[in-house]
Amino acid sequence: MTTEKIIIENLKCHGCANTITKGITGMEGVNHVSISHEDSSVTVDFDETGLTREEIVKKLARMGYPEQGNNSLKAEMMSYVSCAIGRVTKETN
Repeated sequence: MTTEKIIIENLKCHGCANTITKGITGMEGVNHVSISHEDSSVTVDFDETGLTREEIVKKLARMGYPEQGNNSLKAEMMSYVSCAIGRVTKETN
């Protein structure tokens, strides 16, 4: 088991955290995900035999939460959509 802490862009609220948690937890080999709003980080415990840090970073970027230093207008806009989905999903659970 490997633990990686990834500092990300565009983490705004608990809706974002909900979307990130669901998206990353759904990846094969992920054991646990935690989000820190204080330092905009995602910490992932995963099985490194079937998953790499790079795959996790790519998934985060596709959801609109790229690794720190790699933000773009497109990623920022995608994060607003992901955030809204996370808020709606959380409210209906």
